[in-house]
Amino acid sequence: MTERFLSVGEVAERLGIRNASQRGLNLPEPDALIGSTRGWLPETIDAWEASRPGRGVGGGRPRKEQSNQAHGTQRVR
Repeated sequence: MTERFLSVGEVAERLGIRNASQRGLNLPEPDALIGSTRGWLPETIDAWEASRPGRGVGGGRPRKEQSNQAHGTQRVR
């Protein structure tokens, strides 16, 4: 039986994005390399996607401190 590998375009489609190569994604090592063409097994991409941090991981930009002016008090630093 012949194994089916995903191309970069098919990886992007599977991930729901337009172009995986231009998104700057650090894709996992390919499961197959034919010339300079990379190929991945669907389960490799699924496992890689599941292990990536989700949106908001890392804390992001700190929130602006809110004062309690509505309650008549202010936060003192």
